[in-house]
Amino acid sequence: MSDPLAPLVGGVTGIGSVPGTDPREATATVVGELEVPFLPELPNRGIGADMIGRSAGLLVDIGFDVSTTGYRIGVPDGRVARLADDYLERDLDAFEEAYEVARRRGSGTVKAQVAGPLTLAAGLELPNGHRVARDRGAMRDIAASLAEGLVRHVADLRRRCGADVVLQLDEPSMWSVVHGTVPALTKLDPVRAIPAIEAAELLAAVVDEVHDAGAPVLVHLCGPIVWDVVRRVPVDGALVDVTRLAAADYEGFGELVESRPVIGLGLAPTVPGRRSAADLAAPALRVYDEIGLPRRDLTRATVTPVCGSPGSPGIRPILDACKDIRTVLAESSVE
Repeated sequence: MSDPLAPLVGGVTGIGSVPGTDPREATATVVGELEVPFLPELPNRGIGADMIGRSAGLLVDIGFDVSTTGYRIGVPDGRVARLADDYLERDLDAFEEAYEVARRRGSGTVKAQVAGPLTLAAGLELPNGHRVARDRGAMRDIAASLAEGLVRHVADLRRRCGADVVLQLDEPSMWSVVHGTVPALTKLDPVRAIPAIEAAELLAAVVDEVHDAGAPVLVHLCGPIVWDVVRRVPVDGALVDVTRLAAADYEGFGELVESRPVIGLGLAPTVPGRRSAADLAAPALRVYDEIGLPRRDLTRATVTPVCGSPGSPGIRPILDACKDIRTVLAESSVE
């Protein structure tokens, strides 16, 4: 059997969100440009198309709609739930078509990405207006429902493309959940911090279900990182914004590089400028050198943008920058 992670090693992929509103144009670009294309998210289409709306639409047996302050679960599916479902179906149809036109059906690896259970808990409201992160039982329900929805999502994408599927869980709110900084309904009723071990258990429960469905799982970390959570979760790798790593992150990042098959280095800016590929690659070289990781390990890294890029004038220049950075890292690894 082929290794679905192999094309990511030393490769290039995107994070998820891209500019524009046309799924056919977006999917044609990523399928044509990347060895590991990803199912694009197009949040510029509006409510229901962003990360939280898309992920809420994958929940099983948990209805949702919008309130005056955000997405609210535990209510009958409303217009926004139907809109999110429609956006996802259109995106999947466009991706399947692009994969077929490129004559890639039946082979290769594709990547899908959704908000992880911690970020969903921080971003969704309960019927009473409080965030899900305030209620431990609700958090467990969200994790279980999300896991079931992701198993179906992976199976659908695999069926449509005849390809291996890698799932990416976006967890930008991990730090907020663990450190008790999720916005509260009122200042008098703050959302309490969740211990790292409990946060890891919720995330691991989703990862285990997707693993059982035969798909590897990556975690995307673009905010402050809680390494005590990451090291406890059996993900197959992580995509990290390397430009934001500080000395306090070095131990956790070093462990990650040494223990997981896929390490994604977020290096390409989401709005291209005039900086050279060598300048953009420099943060990775610095981090590896300061930690004491051998530069030869850079040949195995996956190069990505630092984060999603819905505000960029175009996705192609960002992907081109990723490819140029990969070349620099490969050349630097033999110095």
